[in-house]
Amino acid sequence: MTTIDSGAAHPALKPLHAAGLDLRNRLAVAPMTRVSAAPDGTPTRQMAEYYAAFARGGFGLVITEGTYTDDRYSQGYFNQPGIVTDGHVAAWREVTERVHAAGARTVQQLMHAGALSQGNPYRPGTIGPSAVAPLREMMPEYGGSGPWPVPREMTAADIDEAVAGFVAAAGNSLRAGFDGVEVHAANGYLLDQFLTDYTNRRTDGYGGALLDRLRLTAEVVKAVRAGLGPDAVIGVRLSQGKVNDFTYRWPGGARDAEVIFGALAEAGASYLHIASEGRAWVESATLDGGATITALARRVTGLPVIANGGMHDPAQAAEVLEDGHADLLSLGHGALANPDLPRRLESGAALAEFDRRLLEPMATLDNAERHRRERAGAVS
Repeated sequence: MTTIDSGAAHPALKPLHAAGLDLRNRLAVAPMTRVSAAPDGTPTRQMAEYYAAFARGGFGLVITEGTYTDDRYSQGYFNQPGIVTDGHVAAWREVTERVHAAGARTVQQLMHAGALSQGNPYRPGTIGPSAVAPLREMMPEYGGSGPWPVPREMTAADIDEAVAGFVAAAGNSLRAGFDGVEVHAANGYLLDQFLTDYTNRRTDGYGGALLDRLRLTAEVVKAVRAGLGPDAVIGVRLSQGKVNDFTYRWPGGARDAEVIFGALAEAGASYLHIASEGRAWVESATLDGGATITALARRVTGLPVIANGGMHDPAQAAEVLEDGHADLLSLGHGALANPDLPRRLESGAALAEFDRRLLEPMATLDNAERHRRERAGAVS
């Protein structure tokens, strides 16, 4: 258990107006895949309760799990939620209504898995920037096993279709009552595959130099901005590491980061969300020379920045905010272990430690609930 000093209000509890969002505090629930939707991608009432619990627990912002954007190649996992059909929209509306009723704002993360798809009932095979097999193996906690298949290299028509999917999905998200959308360009999925040098071997305008590899992400952001209008909240999540390559770093370090952040701000991003991909913020965010990638993003763009990675640690969370490294903090494992973490931080109550068994043998809501019942029975 982590002990909290409740002698003074923690800086993460201060309200914030940023990126067009009025937030009661600076604590956000990070996107976390839960593979608990219906087989057709429709969110369930169990999912609505899952998201509402974070809002009741005091989080200012709830970001959804990655949600697939089209009925072709974007889906990454079986039982992943979508935002494609009218049924998807209606079911997500129950989620947004419950989150709003509990006082939080909510943003929908829009995701195209690309080559890292391991469960898609719509189309056989996978697509990606180049016909390069992804590193390592599929993730069993999300229903996969064995090596990743080699994707088919995307054609110009495939690229146009993917962009159109993001635009349509973003419009559906607002129809479902979300306060904004977050374009998932992190963690090794499609947009990150285009950005990454070893997965993108294209020789057209989407490959080669850094800005060309970034071109698809910028086009998606521009197209979503054009579709939603100037006042819509459009975040972009970025990371250096990936679900299948934790240690990858942008080859040009801070130089690459400045180019990437500046281009996405120019494309129309409202905020940047820098993911740590399973690593502590200090480890993943520190650049050569000691500066942090999150502080660099703030300086280069002037946009609000969300930091991620171990932010359930009250001392680190305070340092990140007070020293100007980020504007908001997103929590994954810490939020799973403590859906009421903001309330605990406010009262000084101890925080529960994250137990990996919450995600085993699969990262479903059913498995998490079963583990909680077993743990409660053992304690009693």
